[in-house]
Amino acid sequence: MMRSLSLAALAVCFSGCPDPVDQAAKKRIFSSEDPPQAVAAAKETLPPEDVASSPAIARRVLGMSAAEATERLGPHAYLATVTWDWSAGARSVRLKETRELLAGPGGISGDFLARVSNSNDQGLEVIRVGGKVYARSTYGKDGAGRFRERRRDRGIAERMRDEAFSAVRDFDQLFRGRLALSAKGTQTVDGRVCWRYELSLAPPAAEAPRALPPLPAPAGGADETTLRRRAFFELREPKTLQGEVLVDAETSVVVKASMNGRIGVASDAGDAELRVALEAALSNVGRSPTLEVPPDFLPDEDKPQGIAAALKRFGIERGDGGTVLQPPADVEPTPEDGDDAPELSPAPAPKGAPPPVPAPPPTADRPVDDRPVDDRPTPTPEPKVTPASESESPPSPQTTTGKKKSKAKPKAGARAPAER
Repeated sequence: MMRSLSLAALAVCFSGCPDPVDQAAKKRIFSSEDPPQAVAAAKETLPPEDVASSPAIARRVLGMSAAEATERLGPHAYLATVTWDWSAGARSVRLKETRELLAGPGGISGDFLARVSNSNDQGLEVIRVGGKVYARSTYGKDGAGRFRERRRDRGIAERMRDEAFSAVRDFDQLFRGRLALSAKGTQTVDGRVCWRYELSLAPPAAEAPRALPPLPAPAGGADETTLRRRAFFELREPKTLQGEVLVDAETSVVVKASMNGRIGVASDAGDAELRVALEAALSNVGRSPTLEVPPDFLPDEDKPQGIAAALKRFGIERGDGGTVLQPPADVEPTPEDGDDAPELSPAPAPKGAPPPVPAPPPTADRPVDDRPVDDRPTPTPEPKVTPASESESPPSPQTTTGKKKSKAKPKAGARAPAER
């Protein structure tokens, strides 16, 4: 009786004193699913008038992702051009890049078209319609690449949408976050009230030293191109910066931006300079673009077409499901066995060989064997019987030589016969 009361008291104690870790785990497991990060970020209030006074809000506004901007604005069009001018000594290189985004309704899960191209006829274009993704390369002056459905590489759509929209964020990171903004009142752009900010180069911020592990390198060392890029990101020093940014008063999204600046790189190999100019603008806010599935897209495939494409260049089409590949018309086909192959004459018989024996005629005991020659059984040769009169008896040692037959001396290494 006392034992039962003790067990009951322990049960009441455990039920009345729940473990806080278990309670937190149950609450986390059985709670409703959290919304996507972009959706949660879009619900956050970002006062546009505080962009100049709060570095945290400035970083959030300038670095806003395409998904968050779509949740805040709805359908819109975005176009940005970035001009890069490199100069090092007597050499100079210029590249112009274009980034375009057409965002449809549906927020983060809506349809869109993202395109990134440059003046070297390089680029990539991605379309998402109805949850399906299609991509193509725009390499070449005529942009001859065909769209291909991308079922397995689903992350390409989000990456391309973010890259097409992130021109302002990339400019800020390129100048090491040293964009200083000063408020210059409000301005109306396409019927929307915006806060206008002027840009200037802020002084370098004191960075706390960080203990980072060394970068992994291949056995033979990094290549020359990688070393140049690494030296630029480590040694770049912003020199000048000016421009303006207009932030939407309702959604805190950058509606228009015009920036240009200069970055210097000093190294033992010589000094270099990079001039960057950016022009970006939003348009057609609230208007849904027309996005359709590409009419002649290629299906997603498991294997690349490298070998088949090489054979096609030589006029050999790819077979389908076991179809024999047809050679080009100007190539004479090689005869195969059983397909118009030339008849082969039997090889001549060697000199002194007896003539072939003809097969015996069929009888009642020996019917005609109509089986193929290769399927017929091999006849067993009959043993030859020699008459006793014709058999030769071995000569006797006494009658031939008159001497006893001597035993043969065994060779070295051979086993001697056993004595009888």
